[in-house]
Amino acid sequence: MPELLILRHGESGHSFSGDDHGRTLTQHGQGQARAVGRWLRDTGHLPDNTVCSDAMRTRQTCIWVNHELGEKAPTPYLDQRLYLAEPRSMLSIINEVPETVQSLLVVAHMPGVQELSMDLASAQSREDPVIQMAGSWPPAGLARFTVDKPWAELDGRDADLTEFFTAG
Repeated sequence: MPELLILRHGESGHSFSGDDHGRTLTQHGQGQARAVGRWLRDTGHLPDNTVCSDAMRTRQTCIWVNHELGEKAPTPYLDQRLYLAEPRSMLSIINEVPETVQSLLVVAHMPGVQELSMDLASAQSREDPVIQMAGSWPPAGLARFTVDKPWAELDGRDADLTEFFTAG
């Protein structure tokens, strides 16, 4: 069954120049991203496709996640539309993914990642992860959904949230 992994970037520093797009990960954020990569590797939830916001902090998150995935890491596709995207815009990007993709990792920003995940969570989703992600979505928080329909048909309340991982 296909799976959708929605990841918020790791902890980032403040921009003193006002360039939000260029903000970088802190050392702690780098460690968080590596922890996500280790979790994905160790649990066998390996993405075969990654779509990533083109902001520096999301790109760096992808780099550190992929570092832990090693040779199994897919080459991320940078999509500028994911930068601070609204949930419906994020969903339209997911809807474009080819059906050959069995595991999709989306790396983006708050509040879009949380709002989209809440929109997608079906009534069959596990209760504990739904409550956890609804309450707080920390940097490097990762929602894992199973999907039983084509990517192009996802439109809300039709993905089962199975886990919510936080890197601490």
